[in-house]
Amino acid sequence: MAKVKTVYVCQQCGYESPKWLGKCPDCSAWNSMIEEQKQEKVQPRYAALDTRSVPKSIVHIKSGNIERFDTGIEELNRVLGGGLVKGSLTLISGDPGIGKSTLLLQTSNNIAKRYGKVLYVSGEESEEQIKIRGDRLNIVSENLYILSETNLELIHQHIDEMKPAFVIIDSIQTLYKDSISSAPGSVSQVRECSNHMMRLAKTNDIPFFIVAHVTKQGELAGPRVLEHMVDTVLSFEGERTEDIRVLRAVKNRFGTTSEIGVFEMKDVGLMEISDPSRLFLEDASFNAEGSVIIGVMEGTRPILVEIQALVTETKTANPRRTSVGIETSRLNLILAVLEKKLRIPFYNFDVYVNVVGGLNIDGTYADLGLALALLSSIRGKEFKLEKMMVVGEVGLTGEVRPIGACDRLVKEAYKLGFKNVVIPEKNKASVDPKLVNTILVSSLKEVSYKVFDAS
Repeated sequence: MAKVKTVYVCQQCGYESPKWLGKCPDCSAWNSMIEEQKQEKVQPRYAALDTRSVPKSIVHIKSGNIERFDTGIEELNRVLGGGLVKGSLTLISGDPGIGKSTLLLQTSNNIAKRYGKVLYVSGEESEEQIKIRGDRLNIVSENLYILSETNLELIHQHIDEMKPAFVIIDSIQTLYKDSISSAPGSVSQVRECSNHMMRLAKTNDIPFFIVAHVTKQGELAGPRVLEHMVDTVLSFEGERTEDIRVLRAVKNRFGTTSEIGVFEMKDVGLMEISDPSRLFLEDASFNAEGSVIIGVMEGTRPILVEIQALVTETKTANPRRTSVGIETSRLNLILAVLEKKLRIPFYNFDVYVNVVGGLNIDGTYADLGLALALLSSIRGKEFKLEKMMVVGEVGLTGEVRPIGACDRLVKEAYKLGFKNVVIPEKNKASVDPKLVNTILVSSLKEVSYKVFDAS
């Protein structure tokens, strides 16, 4: 017979406590402990051994080929690692209104046309609301079925009857199981519903797409165990006031996490951007004060973006350091190097940095470009080189260090009509000087002399 007891569960990390706590001891979240009923089944102390389980040498195990679905959206295929793997669980999160449901509805329509029945389960919208969005997106496939339901047992019955090729759950926080007494969206419900869908996907080779909510800080809402259970975690980013959307993989068991997909939101849905550099540089202010074009690598794709810096004098004791698209810690590091090595005081100036287009830059590709943008703004000078692209990492001693895939970034700049590129001197061997005028630099002092007028 099952024993029922009351426990307090942290809604952020899943930590359980027999009594209420104001602060979770595991994740340090305040007021996140919610009372839930937990049923424990009394089982034998030692379970019988499964004789079918036999350890095998890794050299004797055959490596199977992963079968993938073509989603019909090349940018989505790129992020997933080549397509949608059968029997996989993919979690997608993003801010409200960013376009998650639009992307999944377009994907389900493409898969329904190619592979058969697709079940779109919505716990937040009615069939009529989804139909209105479908008419706007020109969704016409007869194999796309809509179900407005939150009871997981009933959803399981429909899946067994339909045997769909693809299932979308929108969203995981709305589902519940009758056997769990806690409310939908709680740790217990999310954990049990996710486990249920994982078994359903693996045993029937059905790929699942699960939508999850995010917090005000942009993090995945609910227990962190959800990220560990699924095969792939996708993050859909962008500003609701802008048209550009970026899809990136946070976790991917079937591919890399360094690829991104770029979309543009239109009246007819999300449109793929196969050449994002042209989109990011469409309204770029070339050769303007405080503006620099930099090159970054997103997976295997070279992308050129504009970075802008504004340095203004402040009267307050604590100057501001604000950055959008670049980590604030990286900005502070570059400012410290400029103050130490070039003797330029930033302590009485407010500094604002922005990556145009809403792209978040990881790594050190933007170091040299950020330093030049800051120098241009604080000096009030434009660059003497026309149509210039900058790449390079800046070290703590002021040296310009080499970067990877520099040749691909230079070729991308040449394709877009750039005349000058500033690169680290140690990347000289990997770049063809016949493409564009190459300026080789080894330190911040050297690059400052080469890109600004002497006056």
